[in-house]
Amino acid sequence: MKILVLTCSTGGGHNACARYIVDECKDNNIECDYKDYMDIVGSKASQIAEKIYLDSTRNNGLIFKGVYKIGELYSKTNIPSPVYGLNSLIKEKLYNYIVDNNYDLVIGTHLFPCVALTAIKKDHYIKFINVATDYECIPFWEETNPDAFVIPSELLKDRFIKKGIKEEILLPIGIPVASHFKDVKVTTEKMLLLTSGSMGFGKVKEIVERILQEVKDYKLVVICGNNKNLEEELLKIDNPNLEIKGFVNNINEYIAKSEIVITKPGGLTTTEVATIRKPLIHMMPIPGVENYNANFFATNKMSLQALTIDEIITDIKTLISDKALEEELVNNQKKIINANSAADLIKYIQEHF
Repeated sequence: MKILVLTCSTGGGHNACARYIVDECKDNNIECDYKDYMDIVGSKASQIAEKIYLDSTRNNGLIFKGVYKIGELYSKTNIPSPVYGLNSLIKEKLYNYIVDNNYDLVIGTHLFPCVALTAIKKDHYIKFINVATDYECIPFWEETNPDAFVIPSELLKDRFIKKGIKEEILLPIGIPVASHFKDVKVTTEKMLLLTSGSMGFGKVKEIVERILQEVKDYKLVVICGNNKNLEEELLKIDNPNLEIKGFVNNINEYIAKSEIVITKPGGLTTTEVATIRKPLIHMMPIPGVENYNANFFATNKMSLQALTIDEIITDIKTLISDKALEEELVNNQKKIINANSAADLIKYIQEHF
């Protein structure tokens, strides 16, 4: 069997999830390739898509919020969407790529390639799997027609069914995180980890300064992702308790050492933290699907949710002083978040494909 995993560079979570699936396949001796869908679309499409996404998150994500709300409203009309129309134009190019490289199965960790695969399926025999990387059925997933649809939790099945996804294809095994991710020594140091995702979104500098002022006996490690400007700004802060990192490939080691993780509620980052079982504070989501991620975790008592800097500080102090609450969050993560998600996906593929 030869598998193609398609992603799209609109936020790092889709890419990271795709790489985890590839890693898990290779660990099980399954031939598998990673590909940015936009690189198939055109030579500069990936950079354009990433720039559009980043621009939409400026001004506290107001543009992204507006676009997401329009998508939710449009999704209710049952009229074929512009998303479907645009991506269906790529179907022949994508189909030729799949055939030329002899792929038996395609897995998409982003809506766009899954829409194009659906258009291909109308004319050609093809097998593909959707992977949702957020804790909500985002607009236009209902326009896709996969052979299986990986979703983050059994608790979300009704959300996907209400949007028109067939129950029999739903595979509620969790957002795939490679097995090797959790193979790390878990300790608890007097350390706080703050990450704003791969793109460095949010009022991170102000948050860092407040934490250093008010939680003085803890080391604070900040992961800036690909945001070089943020990294440079934070490096100017002279404080022995502060450690600044850019993009890292060993985020699991930092999570494992931390007492508390503070992060924006990206679906993949959130799942990574919960996979290692650490007390979690969600801060300042990009408006749209990240609100759903944060609400799902907070409602199921797997995290605390902070919408302001004051609330972040309050939540940190609360967790430091309330070990029973820390334990409750972690225990609920164990009940709801599958730490063997990628392995379970591989098992399903081996049994069904």
